[in-house]
Amino acid sequence: MNAYPNITVIASLIADTSRSIFLSSLLDGRALPAGELAYMAGVSPQTASNHLAKLVDGGLLQVEQQGRHRYYRLANRDIADLIEKMAAIAPPVQIRSLKQSNQLQQLSYARTCYDHLAGKLGTSLCEALLRKGYLVEPKETHNKDFIMTEKGKQWFAEFGIQCQLKPGSRRAVARKCLDWSERRHHLSGLLGEQFVQRFLALDWIRQKPGHRSIEITVAGKAGLYEVLDISI
Repeated sequence: MNAYPNITVIASLIADTSRSIFLSSLLDGRALPAGELAYMAGVSPQTASNHLAKLVDGGLLQVEQQGRHRYYRLANRDIADLIEKMAAIAPPVQIRSLKQSNQLQQLSYARTCYDHLAGKLGTSLCEALLRKGYLVEPKETHNKDFIMTEKGKQWFAEFGIQCQLKPGSRRAVARKCLDWSERRHHLSGLLGEQFVQRFLALDWIRQKPGHRSIEITVAGKAGLYEVLDISI
């Protein structure tokens, strides 16, 4: 008997163009209705409904009923991490239109990856925190987490970021996440989420309605340069 987990179940769920589009479209943590997801994938509502049911049954999506509509979201952060990691090793996107090119540029510049920042903004933030000594690389190559320094803990608190996990939480604080567009690491975990919330509160970034891409405001560009020497 095979003692290994049957990863083919999950692989077969993802290995469909429409279902992979659904999963990628939900990477920013939003819940979207079936009709909008069908439009994104270019399939009929009935086809989308069948695919979404399989993803829910397979544990990759959660569904919430509101009136006549069903809203779908990723089941958890682990699913988002899996999709992002797969995207990082996938072949480059074949650009077939100006609209697709513009969309890819926006996503590569700044976007959300579930609850943290990705793209050029995300990797620049991660590199700045390492450069300033607020985080350091782990000595063990297998370790997936950055190490927070005492200097970093003090700066994070002064900047208005809470780094303490709730008692009993198993969530990572400063997790490495390979960025699919930059091919470098950005920051996930509690710290990555806190930066998104703090930047939003400062109006340094704004979430574009119905899109994963992030707008960096004029105040944000000035603040990022002043506080972290990030020029973007």
